[in-house]
Amino acid sequence: MPRYLIQLSYNGTSYNGWQVQDNTKLTIQHILQENLSIIFSQPIELVGCGRTDAGVSAKDYYAHFDCQKTDLHESGTNYIYKLNKILPFEIAVKKIYFVKDNASARFDAQFRTYEYHIHTYKNPFLFQSSLFVYGDLNIALMNEAATYLLSVVDFTSFSKVNTQNKTNDCNVIFAQWIKLNEHEYVFKITANRFLRNMVRAIVGTLLEVGKGKITLEDFKTIIENKNRSDAGMSVNAHALYLTEITYPQSIFC
Repeated sequence: MPRYLIQLSYNGTSYNGWQVQDNTKLTIQHILQENLSIIFSQPIELVGCGRTDAGVSAKDYYAHFDCQKTDLHESGTNYIYKLNKILPFEIAVKKIYFVKDNASARFDAQFRTYEYHIHTYKNPFLFQSSLFVYGDLNIALMNEAATYLLSVVDFTSFSKVNTQNKTNDCNVIFAQWIKLNEHEYVFKITANRFLRNMVRAIVGTLLEVGKGKITLEDFKTIIENKNRSDAGMSVNAHALYLTEITYPQSIFC
């Protein structure tokens, strides 16, 4: 049976994350599978590139699935139009790729990029998409702390406890605060994998650095201690976005 990779984006503010759950139908995966099964006239099961927590959005997301139809990826078909017509407005399908039978949206992903948005001046048009942070921030010091993440291997200090992870090792290749304008900033981070709650915990701790509540040495010690309770609070999910996934060309047909 042909395998496909579907590219989409979604506003997860009102959803309980990507992953299908027993106690709710309000997940991105459940709604997509339900509608794909209708359009393709067969049961469809999706395997996503990773989990996103409740409230987190994705500007770029991928999932693979198997389907009996052999023309889903062809530009002349109108499957994307049909899907977007019946999907809720928070979910949009961008493209469908034909991939090799053993391709995996999850395991073949090479790097993932997240962005976290904050603003330091109260703005009624940003409260749903960015975190309002009151007070002055030392962005230069926050970036110095962020650079240290590139030399870290074990991210236990920024992971939820009692998870089923075999390892908390991650390879972060980029971490930086970027100034968008006088009052808006985005934290951009790229790694081969992320732990549950990892980005939000990192941002919360970096904000403590920027506010002068902890020093750069404190930040390093927190990481070395491998104790989640030492790190800062996790910031709200509504300002977090999965923005990019990279795959090797070898998985595409």
